[in-house]
Amino acid sequence: MKDVGSSSGEMMRRGRVEVVCGSMFSGKTEELIRRLRRAQFAKQRVEIFKPAIDVRYSEEEVVSHEGNSILSTPVDSSASILLMGQESDVVGIDEAQFFDEHIVEVCNELASRGIRVIVAGLDLDFKGQPFGPMPQLCAIADEVTKVHAICVRCGALAYVSHRIVAGDKQVMLGEKQEYEPLCRECYKQVAPSSSPLGERND
Repeated sequence: MKDVGSSSGEMMRRGRVEVVCGSMFSGKTEELIRRLRRAQFAKQRVEIFKPAIDVRYSEEEVVSHEGNSILSTPVDSSASILLMGQESDVVGIDEAQFFDEHIVEVCNELASRGIRVIVAGLDLDFKGQPFGPMPQLCAIADEVTKVHAICVRCGALAYVSHRIVAGDKQVMLGEKQEYEPLCRECYKQVAPSSSPLGERND
């Protein structure tokens, strides 16, 4: 009798792209680390990458706000991920919003080679606008998980990371001293009128 569980279809590596997105303090990196550790426990070949500019907690580790960490390789471009991740079973990518637009092609190519790609990143910037390549990554993903922080002002589910220090650059690394998670309604009370979520007076 044929063993269905050991059929060639089940044994084939099936590449896929999984995206975990949300605001700051929502647990994106925590979920990324959880999935990667499960893959390591299953004796799979795992490679983890993060943008070299992110040195908030560690230069060589992906670290969650809860303090959990996993060893990673800092890279300056998405091309390095394709080069170094092609012999892996699973590739993890943190803070994907900071990578160049070619990260989308890289994730697609890795998945087409039978590699499971797990990506975490901010879907919106501090103005409530789509952040970097994240919209495209969500579009090509096999699975998208949106996680939520709690609004620090009212306790509802947070929607955006509000910047509480001066600065208009889209990319500004920071933590609780620089950002706070807010729901739509609370963000409308503090957002500039130019923001898509800000109050309009016209």
